[in-house]
Amino acid sequence: MSAVLTLIVVLAVVAAVVWLVRRHNADSATALADAQAESRRWVERLGGQVLALTGTDDPSRQALADAAERYTAAGSQMEQARTAAQCRQVTETAYEGLYYVRAARTAMGMDPGPELPPLPGRSRAGEVTEDREVEVEGRRLGASPQPTDRNSHYYPGGTVAGRPVPRGWYSEPWWKPALVAGAWGVGSALLFTSLFSGMAGADQAAYADGFADGAALDDPGFDGGFDGADQGGFDGGGLFDNDSDFGGDFF
Repeated sequence: MSAVLTLIVVLAVVAAVVWLVRRHNADSATALADAQAESRRWVERLGGQVLALTGTDDPSRQALADAAERYTAAGSQMEQARTAAQCRQVTETAYEGLYYVRAARTAMGMDPGPELPPLPGRSRAGEVTEDREVEVEGRRLGASPQPTDRNSHYYPGGTVAGRPVPRGWYSEPWWKPALVAGAWGVGSALLFTSLFSGMAGADQAAYADGFADGAALDDPGFDGGFDGADQGGFDGGGLFDNDSDFGGDFF
């Protein structure tokens, strides 16, 4: 009799485990499907904007080119996404592209459209609030809150290789080498302090001590690299992988 009871208990435990595994798999599949649908919605929204708009000046054309590159990157990521976390990275890439679209629309004097979800690190990075022109290692770099003939490269704001780069318009995309390499080179501390020190919209706490002193990027207080790069073999792809038209040896 005890053997029969033991067998019944064992079978009940096995049945419960099987049910829990199937429930977990079903919940995971549902979460993945929802994440994929959300990602596709944002990627399609970005694609529609990229295809519908044509830049009318250098700032808007450059911003739309960056948006198109994020659209390509998001499509590549979508093909590789196998988890809900990877789908969220696709969605963030689409957000980035739509921020570039908003910048292009603003540059052309159009309504920028509805507000977008925040990008990681964007709030902390702050924004360019005044025109700046600085010379760093023999090169003149500019920044401004609005697009100009000189400052035609937009950045939506965020953390690049551990350092916050404020949203705004710049004379050239000097942050791209750090996005590709995952680290800033020698001379970057001077760039940050020259360009952003004392600027009301920038995070002064980020530049005042550690950055001004050239603090090591492997310090535990810093984010070690670009958000979303190399998550379990997931290819971030896109905008900053092809940098042939930019001097990557600036720093």
